[in-house]
Amino acid sequence: MTEAPVRVLVVDDDDVIRQLICLNLELEGFEVFQASDGLDALAKVREVDPAVVTLDIMMPKLDGWDAAARLRSDPETAHVRVVLLSARAQEADLKRGSRLGVDYYLTKPFDPDELVAVVRRLSEAPA
Repeated sequence: MTEAPVRVLVVDDDDVIRQLICLNLELEGFEVFQASDGLDALAKVREVDPAVVTLDIMMPKLDGWDAAARLRSDPETAHVRVVLLSARAQEADLKRGSRLGVDYYLTKPFDPDELVAVVRRLSEAPA
């Protein structure tokens, strides 16, 4: 019996970036789902129960900060690993991510291989 692929939810309001991330993860064998903003992400997390969520910060409706905070504060989604993706790499942003309990903070532009490695490492680590 083969093991089910690891589920990843990719959240970004930029279609091109979202598609690029999805393609890179799919090529590595992940089962990938998409959301275009934070509100969409919160609904999809409940629907697909991903191991890892990659979350852009600057998005309409609900930004990545608030989406990450809601994922962490809900007992049903607190186990999901969160990777924040952002062009914002100020020390204050990194500290805010740490306070929210995100698992990894990757700054744009990022190396797709690094993102795949981070997602793989987080998906294999115990929750």
